Amino acid sequence: MAPSGSPGGPPSGSLALVIYCAFAVAEEAVSTGTSEDREVGIIFGTRPEVIKLFPVIEELRAAKGLRPVVIFTGQHRELASQAMEELGISPDFDLGLMEPNQQPWEFLARATTTISGLLSEGRLDFVLVQGDTTSTLAGALGAYYCKIPAGHVEAGLRTADKHSPFPEEMNRRLVSTIVDLHFAPTERARKNLLKEGVDESTVFVTGNTVVDALQRAMNLPGCEAALGNLPIGSGRLVVVTLHRRETFGEPLRGLLTALKEVLEERGDVEMVFPVHPNPEVKGNATKILGNVERVHLIDPLPYPAFLRLLNQSYMVVTDSGGIQEEAPVLGKPVVVVRQVTERGEAVEAGAAILAGTDGESLKAEVFRLLDDGTLHEQMGLRRSLFGDGRSAARIVAEVTRMVLEGSGGRDG
Repeated sequence: MAPSGSPGGPPSGSLALVIYCAFAVAEEAVSTGTSEDREVGIIFGTRPEVIKLFPVIEELRAAKGLRPVVIFTGQHRELASQAMEELGISPDFDLGLMEPNQQPWEFLARATTTISGLLSEGRLDFVLVQGDTTSTLAGALGAYYCKIPAGHVEAGLRTADKHSPFPEEMNRRLVSTIVDLHFAPTERARKNLLKEGVDESTVFVTGNTVVDALQRAMNLPGCEAALGNLPIGSGRLVVVTLHRRETFGEPLRGLLTALKEVLEERGDVEMVFPVHPNPEVKGNATKILGNVERVHLIDPLPYPAFLRLLNQSYMVVTDSGGIQEEAPVLGKPVVVVRQVTERGEAVEAGAAILAGTDGESLKAEVFRLLDDGTLHEQMGLRRSLFGDGRSAARIVAEVTRMVLEGSGGRDG
């Protein structure tokens, strides 16, 4: 299935060659199913997107009359590829757009150009993007330019600060102005969209697919092996993840130093830190925590294994959005290392503490959870704040209405 205008061999030009190769690789993979199936493009580039979209892909595979076409930008190749392998996802199109030390605007330009060229072939009937990454924005723009209807999974999250998280907050605001269907995880997210003038008939509160993913992945092989090779003692286990670029530099070093001081002052605490491969994170974590007792710097774990680790923790220190959603399901208190959060539901429910990005504040909140058993017990209640595990089914039902029935919303 060669692109139009290129019979008999690869076309000239880097973009055309990427698209040609993508079609060549995908031809056999997408030849299954019936010719009547309508194709839904799933565009992603990072590990969190893979995790949150895999239940949607599974629902599309099972849906009558629809077939998912998986398009991977390669934004975070190592971590996303690991997640795809463990969750049984094989991309139909691997665009390979990652470049070393890339800036967001550089990647956005390449991704938008390449995705638009791919979608211009006209084979897709609908496009789905998820969350707030640069791949998400590029996918939405590509669908818009090619006049393909699109939907946004996890729509409506807002911090009201366009620089935090950066560039994710602005990415998701822009996507909301482009897409046709908005799949809001919570009522708060729905209200955010309506305040911005989004047509109410196109907004659907579905829950967050991360709950679907957690429930499905906990039953996959790998959960039981998470702690097998870690020499963890009997101390209370604190799981740490830090990767947000708005803390890079002195704030990140201050946070890591605070964690070091917690370990030095409390002999009954152990830490496991799956370190993000970004050189800023990895370099500082190794320098500040590398020789500290009872801290284990490890490579990122497979998703099922990470869930097992999370489930055995005493608390979590994180700047991740997804973990703010996952930890309450497992009943694990969360110290959120950010100035603002778009998951305010967890803070309001008492499942999370917003500690900011100051090292002393982080240390104080960790000590508070270590010392106040009543607070820890209250924060450690299991809560379904972000979904009931049926979010993907609701999303696919609405996609089916639009693609197979021609309905553009509740009143369409």
